[in-house]
Amino acid sequence: MEWLTSIRSAIDFMEEHLEEDISAQDVADQVYLSSFFLQKGFSLMTGYGIGEYIRSRRLYKAALDLKDTKEKVIDIALKYGYETPESFSKAFSRFHGVTPVQAQGGAAIRTFLPLRIEINVQGGSQMDCRIMTMDPFTVIGYQKEFDSETSYQEVPKFWGVYFEKFADGIFSGKEPACAEERAIIDNRIGEYAVCIDDIKGDRFRYIIAGEYKGGEAPEDMVLYEVPKADWAVFSCVGPLPETFQDLNTRIYREWLPGNPEYELCGNTTVEWYDAGDTTDRNYRSAIWIPVRKRAER
Repeated sequence: MEWLTSIRSAIDFMEEHLEEDISAQDVADQVYLSSFFLQKGFSLMTGYGIGEYIRSRRLYKAALDLKDTKEKVIDIALKYGYETPESFSKAFSRFHGVTPVQAQGGAAIRTFLPLRIEINVQGGSQMDCRIMTMDPFTVIGYQKEFDSETSYQEVPKFWGVYFEKFADGIFSGKEPACAEERAIIDNRIGEYAVCIDDIKGDRFRYIIAGEYKGGEAPEDMVLYEVPKADWAVFSCVGPLPETFQDLNTRIYREWLPGNPEYELCGNTTVEWYDAGDTTDRNYRSAIWIPVRKRAER
């Protein structure tokens, strides 16, 4: 399915099932995308996570029901997926700034209408992209699971813990003092970050990784084989995280919607980081996303 069509179809599906127990995984299944790709692209294009959008639309429709019907608060709470009036009232007040009873009495509510996705590509620099076919290769590194909605806040903390742990050792130029530190040096762990969407639900695996050179993996590390794929490789030049995040956003807002030849596939993305000062204006990094040629129509 074409990228823009997928996002619009996802919104339509959510709107049609707001009164049902649906998750980001349900939405992704409906539009034949991995939950990771859908959540990431949806967030970058709209500014909302899938779960956040569903909650906001439900709370707006609940407020309309309170104003326009004589339904009881508990019935409206259950209708939109809240198990108790207390949990509904708490979420409602946080979103609208008034309680359900106040809204029922005529207090102003927050408007949250269905999203309409339009693409307006502005002028600017061209994205440096090339399509590369690569055989499978194995990475080694440190793995953690993240929730799609909070990953932008939590992943940098994961990197921070990693750098802090080895700051006084190998990152300060000392010789490796153990097998774990030797593995980091030999496999250049930190050169890659690999995101893997193979967990049912709204979570994904993230590995701070390097290309595996062989030998026994230390106890705290994992191995993962990056599958053979055609990759759209986007080069990035500039300080992190600003230029990297800008490129990431442009891939989903501009390149995917406007690309007539390729579409997303697979469940793994790769980030590449050069050695050196990440604040330098000439610092180099890259984003790899798996693609395939669109079927002839």
